[in-house]
Amino acid sequence: MSLVDFDLLAPYGWTPALAADYLPLLGDSLIPARVIRMDRSECDVAAPLPTADYASRLQAAVVRARCPRSDSEVAGLCTGDWVGIDSARTVHQLLPRRTAIVRAAVSGHSDARARSAQQVLAANVDTVLICVPGDNVDLGRVERLLALAWESGAQPVVALTKADLAQDLSLDEVRAVAPGVTVLALSASTGFGMEVLAALLDGTVALVGPSGAGKSTLANALLGTEVFATSEVRAGDKRGRHTTVHRELRPLPGGGALIDTPGLRSVGLWDAAEGLGRTFSDVESLAAQCRFADCTHRTEPDCAVLAAIEAGALPQRRLDSFRKLTRENEWMAARTDSRLRAERKKVWKDINKNQRRMYQERGKR
Repeated sequence: MSLVDFDLLAPYGWTPALAADYLPLLGDSLIPARVIRMDRSECDVAAPLPTADYASRLQAAVVRARCPRSDSEVAGLCTGDWVGIDSARTVHQLLPRRTAIVRAAVSGHSDARARSAQQVLAANVDTVLICVPGDNVDLGRVERLLALAWESGAQPVVALTKADLAQDLSLDEVRAVAPGVTVLALSASTGFGMEVLAALLDGTVALVGPSGAGKSTLANALLGTEVFATSEVRAGDKRGRHTTVHRELRPLPGGGALIDTPGLRSVGLWDAAEGLGRTFSDVESLAAQCRFADCTHRTEPDCAVLAAIEAGALPQRRLDSFRKLTRENEWMAARTDSRLRAERKKVWKDINKNQRRMYQERGKR
């Protein structure tokens, strides 16, 4: 450990605060590393490997590491994780995540357990940059991604991309559905708004949004080089193709790190009650003024939410979206609880079955 140059990890997000938190958790035989990209049972990691001279250490900062699937602790690694690896470049320890962007896993499997699983998109993120195509703004999708971002523990920022192509940018409409969040318009191809965006970004930044939102183009502009492949959206439906197929972390030239993610066609909420509360803080603030604590905001008298809609202070669409996402989140939570109960029931059933078999075999001796 004494030969390790931890400064090599600074471009990948390593800080004195992380050193104080993580180094005591690692044994003498392990060194810290950050997951750059996952590839089945292997991953690329940034690691300060001890070598003879500074130049060769710098070149060896990003290496291939093995992630044993038999080790349950490292089986669910994702881009952005901090881990402990040994000298043989094998991952042995997942260090505690400070933040995590989590969605309900997309699955068409008929098994309820498969449909109610979670997927971690990125870990240890400080800023979630929500990319929305300025020429095709979907407010419901913005609200969904905001709930995901707030729930992660990171700070969301909304970027209306392709401002040069949008004839009527909906900045005010987006700001209305993103209380407490910076919303800006930009164009990665022309450079418009890029300086303002760069000043807002802090620490590790994850880009999320639908295909065709220009995330890879934006990532390349922030990195100052063509790292990620890009493609044009379809003219008919304004949708793009998944040019980014892996979540990948790269150091930013001005400090910090960037994680580009594949386009999200489906964003299922996973235990996002707090994220929904922050996304719809305007609705919840009004709800606190209703006469009844359990007001459903439908027909109750003295309902502050309905009064705000009637006065034009709150759009009906906003309340409908709040109800929709809240129902979805509650359904997923109930589904998860049912899955856990079913798993516990199966465990006890197996235990009882094994005990009966043991007693039967004992009686035959």
